[in-house]
Amino acid sequence: MSMNWYIIHAYSGFEKKVAASIREQADAKGLGDSIEEVIVPTEEVVEIRRGKKVNTDRKFFPGYVLISVDMTQDIWYMIKNTAKITGFLGGGG
Repeated sequence: MSMNWYIIHAYSGFEKKVAASIREQADAKGLGDSIEEVIVPTEEVVEIRRGKKVNTDRKFFPGYVLISVDMTQDIWYMIKNTAKITGFLGGGG
């Protein structure tokens, strides 16, 4: 299997739901072995709210989900037909 990275464009604010939905659909359809990783790139930052320091996660690329997958036609259709996804980058072919 050759795993490649792809970029999924999702509605802003729904990145984690899209990532969870892709994992659930892949497991339900028996394609979980083809997906290595689904990532919403975030970093932990310290913000001050109401005079107190609070740790929060900030997204590096709002609206994007990264996925490492051995792309097949079934996986491509599954990703394209997932709710809240507006586009899909990668593959070059």
